[in-house]
Amino acid sequence: MLKIKKKNIRKIYNTPEIVKFCKNCVVSNQRPRISFDKDGICNACVNIKNKIKINWKDREKELKQLLSKYRKNNGKFDVIVPSSGGKDSAVVAHKLKYKYNMNPLTVTWAPHVYTDIGWKNFQALIHSGLSNILGTPNGLVHRRLTRESLIEIGDPFQPFIYGQVSFPVKMALQFDVKLIMDGENGEFEYGGDNEASEKSFSPKDEIKFWFSDFEAKKWLKKGFTKKDMDIYIPPSIDEIVSKKINRQFWSYFNFWDPQEHYYYSTKNTGFKANPDGRSEGTYSKYASLDDAIDGFHFYFMFLKFGIGRATSDAAHEIRDNHLTRNEAVRLVKKYDGEFPIKYYKKFLEYCNLTEVEFQQICDSWRAKHLWTKKNKKWQLVKQVS
Repeated sequence: MLKIKKKNIRKIYNTPEIVKFCKNCVVSNQRPRISFDKDGICNACVNIKNKIKINWKDREKELKQLLSKYRKNNGKFDVIVPSSGGKDSAVVAHKLKYKYNMNPLTVTWAPHVYTDIGWKNFQALIHSGLSNILGTPNGLVHRRLTRESLIEIGDPFQPFIYGQVSFPVKMALQFDVKLIMDGENGEFEYGGDNEASEKSFSPKDEIKFWFSDFEAKKWLKKGFTKKDMDIYIPPSIDEIVSKKINRQFWSYFNFWDPQEHYYYSTKNTGFKANPDGRSEGTYSKYASLDDAIDGFHFYFMFLKFGIGRATSDAAHEIRDNHLTRNEAVRLVKKYDGEFPIKYYKKFLEYCNLTEVEFQQICDSWRAKHLWTKKNKKWQLVKQVS
């Protein structure tokens, strides 16, 4: 039996006690770092409305100028694209190569457990004409780190995030590539710190926004060795600066529309949607398909913040004018927080947990100001309406 203390979610994430939902989309003020204006509109919605005013032809000119500084004519790679094989990174890499005449190297940090469709999409991306390096960490260490991250941080995805952020930088240094092109800026697209740059993150920003202020090196004080953690720890800021590594967001230069990315990738990179018809916890069928434990990342988000995968998908589709708010509310109420049963046993085995231990961890991360128990069942205190 694990000895796990109940977490104070509000103290950890500095979330408000009173739950409020955006009047334009369906996200709540429980999302870390999000802010609402005087009219009750979240800053993600404000940002997207402001995108309409952007002159995207000028942004493309800016992109072309940037790429011209890094384009090589000797056959060497000239841009790194962090990629899972999913629709979004597929668009970035494919357009860089075939529209802008770059020579991208897609860099993939291996999922915890590949799904069948995830592996097929990964292979399809490579065979659409894109080079790739797959980084796979020590399986024993990764499983242990995933288990401990679930207990300590309430997110089994933290080890994946470490690699997703750090591995492309290491490959950029190894291949002498100065430009890294990430996909979207989550702080801008989904709601977050207003001080975050839309264009790029500094190495210090990455620690705050991508690592949630829990750097990989912190695990050195929790029983992991330097050998265990070396692959997860990014190069030093001094090295990144001295080598002039420039990391940019594609979403700054191009309007970020996940649905349009789906259409483009199916046509150009052989991308396939979820054969089950939709992913657990949401109504959508084309996002986060590669990792069998994806669902538990979103489930714990639901426990901690009262908003899950369907909320995230629906909020963005409202902003992109693909859904009305009423449609989104119905979808959120139907699918948000759905337990990811399909890979539950595989997840328990991967993390070396019993069902009782898993429920202990769930209860430790269930925000007390968001949840109440009625007739032995947990219910949200306030739902979107």
